[in-house]
Amino acid sequence: MIQIFGMPFQQTDMWPSGSIERVIVQRMDEDQVVYSYQSIGELSFELKLRKNIIASARAMNEGHSDFEVFEKSRCNPQYWNLTSSGGFQLKRDVMPSDAIQDIYKNSSLYAFECATAKVIIYYHAVLNSIGERLFNRLFRPLYLYSWHFDPDLGIHAIKTKHFLPGDIVYFNNPDFNPEASWWRGENAVVLEDDTYFGHGIGIGTAEQIIDALNQKRKQGGNESAYLTNSVARPSFKHLANISMLPRGYRDYKIQYIKVHHNEISISCDRHLFYLNEVYNRITYSNPFS
Repeated sequence: MIQIFGMPFQQTDMWPSGSIERVIVQRMDEDQVVYSYQSIGELSFELKLRKNIIASARAMNEGHSDFEVFEKSRCNPQYWNLTSSGGFQLKRDVMPSDAIQDIYKNSSLYAFECATAKVIIYYHAVLNSIGERLFNRLFRPLYLYSWHFDPDLGIHAIKTKHFLPGDIVYFNNPDFNPEASWWRGENAVVLEDDTYFGHGIGIGTAEQIIDALNQKRKQGGNESAYLTNSVARPSFKHLANISMLPRGYRDYKIQYIKVHHNEISISCDRHLFYLNEVYNRITYSNPFS
């Protein structure tokens, strides 16, 4: 159900029948959860960003970037410094928008694992939603590693079985082969046609992705992979509000600590768990800070 300023919203004819926006609105209407917005502009921005997430996922699928473990990550040295942990650190003299666009333009120069792929998709979709000028003000410095993200992306994990196009879901593979730990699971973008995009697997139905993961179980393993109820989403409302700020807006913020867990293909909520553990240790070791 959708509400605009506390009132039910039913003007689904604002978007053409069969459009991605119309599909998203219909999925929202089918959910028991109330999707509440302060204005039609907030809703329209979320629909635009979700549509761009889907477009960015499809574009990555059509590119030539490889799936690799952190130790074998690759990036274009013209835009990024490759860290010892396998992360991509934006070079000081490079615009964030240029570096993100290069991952798509020169995709054959890049290799990364599936969690990093999803954050790249988010950045690319946000760039296409808010434009280069604002993107470059918001997202410097930029660092790509697993689910590490800039605070203004506001990525968070929720529990739900009602997925919307543009969501990122997680397929868990409990009996993965420990010698090929990158098959522990798959982060995947929900597309508008009931398929999913996972970096390293490609586009397929839930059944096809589960079958692919089941082929990578440890010897003797018989527990099937499955689609979890863990969903990652950016903060659509925060980004919508930022997109409407005056031209001179400057964002002063503290970046999140980088958590180099070296675990490939983990879910967003697992990364957030590790991040919270780090902050809890800091708090307990400095109780009066």
